[in-house]
Amino acid sequence: MTVRVGQGFDVHAFSDDPARKLVLGGVVFDGERGLVGHSDADVVAHACADALLGAAGLGDIGEHFPDTDPKWAGADSIGLLTEVARLVRESGFEPGNVDAVVVCERPKLAPRRDEMSERLSGAVGAPVTVKGNRAEGLGAIGRGEGIACFAVAVVER
Repeated sequence: MTVRVGQGFDVHAFSDDPARKLVLGGVVFDGERGLVGHSDADVVAHACADALLGAAGLGDIGEHFPDTDPKWAGADSIGLLTEVARLVRESGFEPGNVDAVVVCERPKLAPRRDEMSERLSGAVGAPVTVKGNRAEGLGAIGRGEGIACFAVAVVER
């Protein structure tokens, strides 16, 4: 058996567009500012996708879903993550698990963490855990200018 590990990272700034919805881990956070992005800007799904792609040696999310392609404008990132999991399996690997750490000052993730894990796990077809951390007021994330996510994925052949 071959086991491989991949890392993913994504960051998006908050949008000034009041119509933009905040989507994290496939869950809409009503009443919160959305993030700027070509797709739905789901930093959690994007970081998970990059971790899986990296583990399987399949490049990164920008190669598969470029933000220069109008086809991906407004795309549902859970759908993109589902496609990434399919590509990973097609390349001969099986996702083992993904662990994601979301860094933000708001919203509070704990009340929706299980829901996010369920949505992400359903897309990947393997366990995805989500944890929340604060930047404690440091840097752009700490000043509440956006949200970042780090993810690690394990795949096996």
